[in-house]
Amino acid sequence: MITIISSTNRPGSHTLKLATYYQQKLSEKGVEAGIFSLADLPANIIQTDLYGKRSPEFEPIQDMINRTDKFIFIIPEYNGSFPGVLKVFMDACDFPGTFYDKKAALVGLSSGKYGNIRGIDHFTGVCHYMHLNIMSLKIHIASINKEMDKEGNLLNADTLKFTDEQIDKFIKF
Repeated sequence: MITIISSTNRPGSHTLKLATYYQQKLSEKGVEAGIFSLADLPANIIQTDLYGKRSPEFEPIQDMINRTDKFIFIIPEYNGSFPGVLKVFMDACDFPGTFYDKKAALVGLSSGKYGNIRGIDHFTGVCHYMHLNIMSLKIHIASINKEMDKEGNLLNADTLKFTDEQIDKFIKF
């Protein structure tokens, strides 16, 4: 099972649109993938699901993540790194078993010109600690508001080429 993580809780984000784009492209290649948006985390996750606690609201999320073999993390740049809600999500999941020896691809995006390079590097370190195997081809999409139309389609030929290459490699990964 593949799960695409839209790694922000911001409403109406480009991150969720890009996650939907990846899901559509995988589907066109005959591969089914679900999307989990961090906007769907329990509002009180910090009180209910850290430090060994487990709420009834998080149980189905934990079950879905446990069933997932491969992840695609779509990660926007927040303050020069990745969103804090993504770290809270990772911390709320059972450790070490949730991500241990599973596989992931990373996609960074930003409204600026670097496509969240630093945040992807920071998150890679977290993934390595959790024994989550990261595919070497990481994509960084800069100026996302210029790269994507209102329907959520990517526009730039180079971006289309590199995302397609990443998806093909991820299917084989």
